[in-house]
Amino acid sequence: MAQRAASVKDEMVQRHSRFVERRQKQGERLKLPLLPTTLIGSLPQTSEMRTARAAYKSGKMERTSYEAFLRKEIEQAIRFQEEVGLDVLVHGEFERNDMVEYFGEQLEGMAVTQNGWVQSSGSLCVRPPILYGDIARERPMTVGWSRYAQSLTTRPVKGMLTGPVTIQQWSFVRDDQPRSETCYQLALALRDEVLDLEAAGLRVIQIDEPALREGLPLRHADRSSYLSWAIACFHIASAGVRDDTQIHTHMCYGKFNDIIEAKGNMDADVLAIESARSGLGLLEALVAYRYPNDIGPGLYDMHSPRIPSREELEEALRRILLVVPAQQVWVNPDCGLKTRRWEEIRPALTHLVEAARATRASLGAFFTGQEGK
Repeated sequence: MAQRAASVKDEMVQRHSRFVERRQKQGERLKLPLLPTTLIGSLPQTSEMRTARAAYKSGKMERTSYEAFLRKEIEQAIRFQEEVGLDVLVHGEFERNDMVEYFGEQLEGMAVTQNGWVQSSGSLCVRPPILYGDIARERPMTVGWSRYAQSLTTRPVKGMLTGPVTIQQWSFVRDDQPRSETCYQLALALRDEVLDLEAAGLRVIQIDEPALREGLPLRHADRSSYLSWAIACFHIASAGVRDDTQIHTHMCYGKFNDIIEAKGNMDADVLAIESARSGLGLLEALVAYRYPNDIGPGLYDMHSPRIPSREELEEALRRILLVVPAQQVWVNPDCGLKTRRWEEIRPALTHLVEAARATRASLGAFFTGQEGK
């Protein structure tokens, strides 16, 4: 993998066509309405789910039983999202303990611990992997569950990956080579996964990079170099797909206004970004900088059990539309819903979809020229 990273070619770090051309092809393939609704990725991880995962890892539950349990959970999640009325679905990430540890368990050159807990936020703790050697992906990591989820519905289901910068930033990283070189290796491994997801029929693939801002050097003189290789790594991971495959990314846990142009340079087709938690403070940056691609500023703060009303979400969406053209706006929560309860997210997401539909109807224009779902 080190040799492969050293031979990255220019064509590997950019999409085949400009966004305006990709958007047209994706619109024809996905047939989404104006203001499409989606989730960030994870759905509630119940005590039953955590118990089943622990039993499987300890050898108390057989693989066949565990996989049957996961299939049941994924199907229920798909049906739930269809019932609520979301446009682009997620499989829920029920098989994943953590968004970085899950990949650390499967990539060569990374090791995971049993008790190496680190506080993440509040009372939440994670076990960062140890990135000790050259990175390699021996087999697909997410394709099976993503393919299964997509087989359950005609609506697009996202393939879900954690990006190379975030995997590196949230791991203990080898120090015998530049971090940029390590990140290139991660990006190439993820590139292979992305292409396998596309080949498996996934029309939408999300590569999360919440730690991009976190990795920004304290010295301003070093920031340009960091952003150059960090964004190049995102391109390596994402740029091999066809024009009609839609690439999403997600960012949270930070104030991103000062790197909004760098986010635009990532050239993801859709950026979902935390916004509600800061009172839609992101809009200040979007006034000064015309974001070039599609964007979904989060409409409600999922870190709280509070359930937003439809009216509240409509008002937030109207504020966004004063700054961003409707054709570019996606409707989504701030972040994943792993820590929430089903009884909280059902009404919240129902209100989210209702707010999008009401606003969509008031605008009276659709990408497809047809009624929304």
